Amino acid sequence: MSIRTEKWAPEGPGATRLTLHQPEAPDPGTGEVTIAVRAVGMNRVDAINVSDGAPDIGYEVSGTVAALGQDADGHDIGDEVLSFRVQGGYATAVTVSARDVFAKPPGLGWAEAANLLLTGTTAAEMVHRTKIAAGDVVLVHGASGAVGISAVQQSKLLGARVLGTASQKNWDLLRRFGAEPVAYGPGLEQRVRELTDHVDVALDAVGTAEAVDVSLALVADRRRIASSAASDRAKSDGFWIAGHETDSADYRNQVRSHLIELAGAGRLTVPMAKTFPFADAPDALNLVASGHAGGKVALLV
Repeated sequence: MSIRTEKWAPEGPGATRLTLHQPEAPDPGTGEVTIAVRAVGMNRVDAINVSDGAPDIGYEVSGTVAALGQDADGHDIGDEVLSFRVQGGYATAVTVSARDVFAKPPGLGWAEAANLLLTGTTAAEMVHRTKIAAGDVVLVHGASGAVGISAVQQSKLLGARVLGTASQKNWDLLRRFGAEPVAYGPGLEQRVRELTDHVDVALDAVGTAEAVDVSLALVADRRRIASSAASDRAKSDGFWIAGHETDSADYRNQVRSHLIELAGAGRLTVPMAKTFPFADAPDALNLVASGHAGGKVALLV
């Protein structure tokens, strides 16, 4: 069973709806694995894809191995796993390449496992591009969001001092992960300067003009600025844009195992906001699209 996006008349805003489909996942071919899904990770891009009418949504899941194709080495029936990147993850079962399937750490919940890698690899790429090291002062814009909070944790693991912008209601969350909270909005640059005499790196997880302008004002080396959202400004102002570099896909594939290892050791946390039954996907997507979930959201099968 899967949830798909379907166009309907009249065309235009709101001209899509979610429909429930009954076909079974295809049998696994050579080098493939079928996963009986336990949780579906949800991301803002899913809501964007629904609005755009993309038929298959969902990039990450967790569950158990239900079937194996030939040469699907390293997996056994019943293994608890997570997978990213998949296509059409809003499903009760998915068949995917075995190279995109990883053992789920025993201490990681189904919902957390299904929400680890899309945002985690995005944050990891920004940290990687900007060469964060011990002693760096790092400013994370949108630090309480899914990408932001992963970037905070990954930067702290490298020994950086982290300042994070967020609304005041999320400051306790930032402090929980070792970041120093800063209120966004007018006067942000001055508030940051009051906390530190320099900023080495800026990571932008929101893509607003304020985030980009303040980053450019505070960071001398534009190669140490990265954004997950401001692609137009990245081109015009000469900083990194995560996911759009020539080797982005290769790097994200490579770093998946490392992030899973960190999560399994309790060193990288996925803060969850809410879980929904599989059939309540529309309500869950509305919450994700609002940008105010307060953490990650998952569908439970």
